[in-house]
Amino acid sequence: MRTKSTRTNRINVVTLGCSKNVVDSEVMMGQLQANDFEVAHEADAQTDDIVIINTCGFIDNAKQESIDTILHFAKEREQGKIHKLIVTGCLSERYKPDLEKEIADVDHFFGTRDLPLLLNTLGADFKHELVGERMLTTPRHFAYLKISEGCDRPCSFCAIPLMRGNHVSKPMEQLEEEARALAAKGTKELLIIAQDSTYYGLDLYKERRLAELLARLSKVEGIEWIKLHYAFPTGFPMDVLDVMRDTPNICKYIDIPLQHAADNVLKSMRRGTTLAKTEELIASIRESVPGIAIRTTLISGYPGETEEDHQTLVDFVRRNRFDRLGVFTYSHEENTHAYGLVDDVPAETKQDRVDEIMAVQQRISSDINQQKIGQEFKVLIDRKEGNYYVGRTEFDSPEVDNEVLIEAKDLYLRQGNFVQVRITDAGEFDLFGIPV
Repeated sequence: MRTKSTRTNRINVVTLGCSKNVVDSEVMMGQLQANDFEVAHEADAQTDDIVIINTCGFIDNAKQESIDTILHFAKEREQGKIHKLIVTGCLSERYKPDLEKEIADVDHFFGTRDLPLLLNTLGADFKHELVGERMLTTPRHFAYLKISEGCDRPCSFCAIPLMRGNHVSKPMEQLEEEARALAAKGTKELLIIAQDSTYYGLDLYKERRLAELLARLSKVEGIEWIKLHYAFPTGFPMDVLDVMRDTPNICKYIDIPLQHAADNVLKSMRRGTTLAKTEELIASIRESVPGIAIRTTLISGYPGETEEDHQTLVDFVRRNRFDRLGVFTYSHEENTHAYGLVDDVPAETKQDRVDEIMAVQQRISSDINQQKIGQEFKVLIDRKEGNYYVGRTEFDSPEVDNEVLIEAKDLYLRQGNFVQVRITDAGEFDLFGIPV
């Protein structure tokens, strides 16, 4: 039986999943704060807290983490340690009826577009004048800027359209306003994100306008770095590369999820491209923006993927020498096009293939890093950790990419400041350096 408890104005928001969810939580927290709630992010729960969990429902591992987190706080709700438990986000959008049946100790479930309803449940108003305002959960010197919501792509394996709906671009003027507001709070690095950033503008302006958006954001005073993420390769707007090459504060960095290289797998995935077209695009990117760092993500163990397909992917990675790379094992998602296929690659084989790809990438990353020894780079200091200051170059994004470690002895470096650093040593995924 639930223990009765007095209502409180303190809310603890727990965020799971990707950077898009981070932005959603920050917007929600900004609204709650404006309604006079005391808001914390992933704080240690205290008696009478209201807990809001912003869930992920993308792939099996993410869904399980979300369910485990809900069950943990549901137990605390049952024991009276927290006053109210609310679940929102992608998992809730996708599986709300099932979750309501299975987990009784959650007070309310909301989807990805239900923020006004969530606020109303708490006796709060959705304040339209706050659109674009957020309570940052990242260090203030960097922030994610979500330029659109949803996705129109037909990728067979992906459940994002089921949870996020169709692609909707934000107007450029609104994004410029958001960027200025972030800069006023001390943000120096904008991390451009979307489900599909290269589709930007097609719905609003009837043409791709990402290049123009980047150029306009680059003029926002105080923004020193802009990084582009989640650029879909098919129909890639090549004018983006000209802006990137010619604009000093747009980093020579791109995150472009390619997913696979074998033509028959790409066709089944409904990616709208081929191995030849993909390699032509990579070559064009590197030719247009000399020195650019390319990050990609891949899927291993897609239905029907043969050993030959896997070796095509391994050879593709070895040949193209990506600066950054991540691999997921295929997750068989209900109501996707690929769910009608037989998930015939055993889990152990999927993992073995991931391990082989990452072993190749590990050697590539080590080689690339070794070549940086003796060079100097502009480094943004993220934090102090143990005996080191930890920062990043323009070729690295937070959480997923390489870091630069600077021994802290006899040094004082301020978080959020840029420092010129000479690289003195290199590991497979980290660099070591000293300030110049």
